[in-house]
Amino acid sequence: MTQSMTTEGAQSAPPILSVSGLGKSFGAVHALSQVSFDLRAGEAVGIVGPNGAGKSTFLAALTGAFAPSTGTILLDGTDVTGTPAEIMCQRGVVRTHQIPRPFGGLTVFENARLAASFGGPENGDADALAYDALKLCRMLPLANTQADRLGLLDRKRLEMARALATSPRVILLDEVGGGLTDAEAEVLVEIIREIRASGCAIVWIEHIVHVLLQVSERLICMDMGRIIADGEPQAVMRDPAVMEAYLGQGVT
Repeated sequence: MTQSMTTEGAQSAPPILSVSGLGKSFGAVHALSQVSFDLRAGEAVGIVGPNGAGKSTFLAALTGAFAPSTGTILLDGTDVTGTPAEIMCQRGVVRTHQIPRPFGGLTVFENARLAASFGGPENGDADALAYDALKLCRMLPLANTQADRLGLLDRKRLEMARALATSPRVILLDEVGGGLTDAEAEVLVEIIREIRASGCAIVWIEHIVHVLLQVSERLICMDMGRIIADGEPQAVMRDPAVMEAYLGQGVT
C-alpha cells in the first residue's frame, strides 16, 4: 500500500522524525526489521498490529530506551540513532507506557513537576509546565492527591500529564486505552485531540481500533517486526494483508 497524507501541507513539510531501515534483534529474535517511517509536526498516526508485532519495541527504539541493531533515526534531520532516552526527552521526543508507574508517594502535582524539572526545556518553569499539563489532562482537581490512591483512568491521565510536562514535540502513546471502559476511553480521546491541536505530533499504539480511528489521520499496521500497511485509516483496515495478520481473517 502506498503511503498517503491527508493535507498538502503535511505532504510538503519536512519530517520532524524520520526512520530508515530500523532493525532490532534480541539474539535470534528479530523484533524489528527494515522499518522506515516519517512523522511530520502535528501529525496523528495510529499503529495497530497483533501482539508481538514489534509495536512497543518500535517506540522504545525511537525514544532511546535501547539502540537499534540497524538503521538510522533522524530528528529534524540530525542523526540521533542510539541517543539515550533522557536526551531524547530533552529534545522533545517522549513516550507513555502501557502500565502507568507514577511515584506513588508523591502527589499528582509533584509527579508532573518532577517530569518538568528533569525532562522539560532548560530554564523552563517547572511549576507552570506541570500546571498546564495537569490542566489539559483534567487533573487539576486531583493535584494534591497522592498518586498511589488514583484509579486506572486517573493513572493513565497522570502518565500523559507527566509526558506533556516535558514540553514534547512528539508524544508516543503505548496503549493508553487498555483496560478502560468505552466512556473512560472517550475521556482520553478528547485529551489526545487537544494535544494534537496544540501542534504536538502523536504516534499512538492501540488495540481499541474504533477509539484510535477517532484521532488518527494515518494508520500503520505492523506484523512480525515489519510495517505491512501505511496510509489512510479505512484503506489500511480494508487491506487484505491487515485483515490476515491483524484481524485473523483469511483472504481468498
